[in-house]
Amino acid sequence: MSEGALPKEDAVLRVDDLQKSFGGLAATDHATFAVERGTITGLIGPNGAGKSTLFNLISGFYEPDGGTVEVNGTDVTGMEPYQVAEHGLIRTFQTPRKLEGMTVREAMLVGPRKQPGESFLTLFTSPGTVAESESANLAEAERILEDFEIDHLATQPATDISGGQMKLVELARAMLAEPEVLLLDEPVAGVNPTLAKKLKDQIRRLNEQGTTFLLIEHDMEFVMDLADPIVVLDQGHVLTEGTPEGVRNDDRVIDAYLGGGT
Repeated sequence: MSEGALPKEDAVLRVDDLQKSFGGLAATDHATFAVERGTITGLIGPNGAGKSTLFNLISGFYEPDGGTVEVNGTDVTGMEPYQVAEHGLIRTFQTPRKLEGMTVREAMLVGPRKQPGESFLTLFTSPGTVAESESANLAEAERILEDFEIDHLATQPATDISGGQMKLVELARAMLAEPEVLLLDEPVAGVNPTLAKKLKDQIRRLNEQGTTFLLIEHDMEFVMDLADPIVVLDQGHVLTEGTPEGVRNDDRVIDAYLGGGT
């Protein structure tokens, strides 16, 4: 266990000694931490600390040079992103991808995992199963849009809504995949305060319903109010982990990040 890491009895995600270098520069330097089921865990650190690289390694977009990633006790190290997703780990991105030519409702239907219609064999041998699944997914998408209070956007072109609204849609779409742990990469970056509060409220609501979160966020007020515990990354390694208050008052964190002028 790395310095400052807390013991986790029921970890949904474990990162152990994860390493990644680019051109001889260590972006992820033997990072070790775990995310306990049922928590909203924050991941903070200065620009260049390796937070997005770590997310890419965990979710299968980068292959690590060393170390392991476990989701629900299954080693997913080096798996493709869709395979990691099948084990219950879903992620969002700093800049959501707007799907050209789709309404918000249609964009939502990209979310569900293991759709029968994705298989040509099922499409031809069991069309009824495919139609039933599509109908159920549509009903669930409508329900989630309503839960997120964005059902009025359902028929809008996905390319026409604001960046903040798109982040709400992306969070809603991620929930269609029924994640056990959801990685959020800067969920309120570039979002106005009203929508940021909506996003915070939705994350809290989903967490109370059982979804575990790991989130990167540069907005200190947002992350300190929402997340507990908080993992601090510095130069690719885990500097410490603790409560928001403990992290806020840690001299090493102040030196590395909060007082670093980043």
